[in-house]
Amino acid sequence: MNISVVVPLFNEEESLPELCAWIDRVMQKNNFSYEVLLIDDGSKDTSWEVVEQISAKNSNIKGIKFRRNYGKSAALNVGFAKAKGDVVITMDADLQDSPDEIPALYNQIAVEGFDLVSGWKAKRFDPITKTIPTKLFNWAARKASGIYLHDFNCGLKSYKNTVVKSIEVHGEMHRYIPVLAKWAGFSNITEQVVEHQSRKYGVTKFGLERFVNGFLDLMTITFVSRFSKKPMHFFGVLGSLMFMLGFGLFIYIGGAKLYAMFSAIPSKNIANMSGFYIALTAQIIGVQLFLAGFIAEMISRNAYDRNNYQVEKEV
Repeated sequence: MNISVVVPLFNEEESLPELCAWIDRVMQKNNFSYEVLLIDDGSKDTSWEVVEQISAKNSNIKGIKFRRNYGKSAALNVGFAKAKGDVVITMDADLQDSPDEIPALYNQIAVEGFDLVSGWKAKRFDPITKTIPTKLFNWAARKASGIYLHDFNCGLKSYKNTVVKSIEVHGEMHRYIPVLAKWAGFSNITEQVVEHQSRKYGVTKFGLERFVNGFLDLMTITFVSRFSKKPMHFFGVLGSLMFMLGFGLFIYIGGAKLYAMFSAIPSKNIANMSGFYIALTAQIIGVQLFLAGFIAEMISRNAYDRNNYQVEKEV
């Protein structure tokens, strides 16, 4: 099978018939063998009934329904597990992603050999309250990940099948699938300018809180990708620095006190100096950070996937 199209959806009853018909036209025109996986993320409207009707008419279109709303990451993870196509393409169900982009996205994977192609909506039809935070978010993601994409959160992406089978998307990590792919050893990543269409039906499902969550997730994925296998390299170094800072301050305070005593210079009691408590606090924090790293190292060494490495080829 050439292509699997994974479409997470939530309350998109109006757009689904048009989207599926559009995808089918593109596939037929280009003679692609394909499947469409519609992942209903606990919709409250009649989206699932629409999925059943579409699937009954077209055997290439399949549906999966969650009992409740789990989020886009969960929908993508389930879709990736079910996908059978050589190339897996994701898109949103609200018609803001154009199926006409599918042939170009497919060719960049199947012909040009990229591991992942991310859509870039260079011209957007979103309000300024959404575009400015998005640009700030993408800038931070580029700096933190070292992957220079303009639009990390674009739902329109294409992947080699081996990429989606090698990553696990959970929480709200769908924003950082390129980072997860790079972490799994798939670094041949590029982007493709795609058309952004104005919303035709319904309203957006995302609010400003997603940008706050996005930055928190960015911190999480950055830390995990760098230190999940070696947490002591982070906590141990930071803890040692804090402890040495406190110890050095103790030496300075103690040395100054001894000098004042032998020189008969009036001075405060060490316990009355603010520096004493700063030094003590720094040493306590240093010890706690070091112990946190030690405990994290023990947990990491006992993790079930501690030796789960991606093997590309064998001879």
